[in-house]
Amino acid sequence: MSTEATFSRGLEGVIAAESALTYIDGQKGILAYLGIPIEELAEHSTFEETAFLLLHKRLPTRPELQKFTEDLASHRPLPAPIVELLKALPQQAPPMALLRTTISALGHFDPTADDVSLGTLHQKAVQLISQLATLTAAIGRLRRAQEIIPPDPTLPHSANFLYMLTGKRPSAEAARVFDVLLILQADHEFPASTFASLVVASTLSDVYSAISAALGALKGPLHGGASEQVIRMILEIGDPAKAEPYIKERLARRERIMGFGHRVYKTYDPRARILKEYVQKLALQAGDTRLVEIEQIVEKVVIDALGAKGIFPNVDFYSGTVCYYLGIEPELLTPIFAISRITGWMAHILEYLEDNRLFRPTTRYIGPPLRHYIPIDQR
Repeated sequence: MSTEATFSRGLEGVIAAESALTYIDGQKGILAYLGIPIEELAEHSTFEETAFLLLHKRLPTRPELQKFTEDLASHRPLPAPIVELLKALPQQAPPMALLRTTISALGHFDPTADDVSLGTLHQKAVQLISQLATLTAAIGRLRRAQEIIPPDPTLPHSANFLYMLTGKRPSAEAARVFDVLLILQADHEFPASTFASLVVASTLSDVYSAISAALGALKGPLHGGASEQVIRMILEIGDPAKAEPYIKERLARRERIMGFGHRVYKTYDPRARILKEYVQKLALQAGDTRLVEIEQIVEKVVIDALGAKGIFPNVDFYSGTVCYYLGIEPELLTPIFAISRITGWMAHILEYLEDNRLFRPTTRYIGPPLRHYIPIDQR
């Protein structure tokens, strides 16, 4: 006797796979990669080490980390035709659309693109982590009608990205803040983009198709666009004196305040708590605390109104402001999210393909009962 499958709109609460990568306790505000709390990784680790941890499910030795770092640096340059393609595309197209197109095109220059063996995929993970950052920096430069800056193999991953984007070697403090941002956003269990990449990967399609699917999902404003909307809201408020009435008016209209609430967290997002400390330091260094003051007022007003319902700041509330103080335009915030999350996407693909099963959910039929076809002249 068959039983009806459980239905959950948006697959909320449905366990679609097992994973050893990321642990989340949304009630207590806990996030850990391979059991290591995100707070400890943000304080002690680097993006390169965190990427190795996720891809290999263990922390590296010093020689392993050095080799992994060198491998990342060696894969930064893009094929010349990809650069020309990027220059030929409309530069004012959405950066995520440009990134999605060029990542897909990279597959045409990889003779082993259809090789989905785990060893080859580990190599492709290193390549894609490196080249996605190079592509994002190039997109940022071309949008401002600036020449593309080649990568510097002597710089760490985060410092190199900021250099390729701005043309200036960042301070140690700026590079570290960006490194922490990448660590915090490297993985987060099974959001839409990760799930989309796994659905494609489970068909044993090439990894470029899987990552293109992830980028397509991340492009959506309900997933990856929140940080851009937050910083635009803060800039629109403009003055700390206007923050409280602005938010109260929006709440009265029952409008959503971007950067608050999370499908998983029902308390303060631990990533937001870490970034809040960093953005305050950046504001003091810049000698301009206006945006931070606005955010603090917005946070208090929203928590006072909605905190009892489990609505607190998420990572998007402060990530956009961090990037703003680093001189990064709002339009690049979602691609920067991808620079980090490509690590989690590839880690989940590698993990899932170790014991692959094609994703094939079912639907609950709500159409008419079985009936006969009616000839057209009788309708």
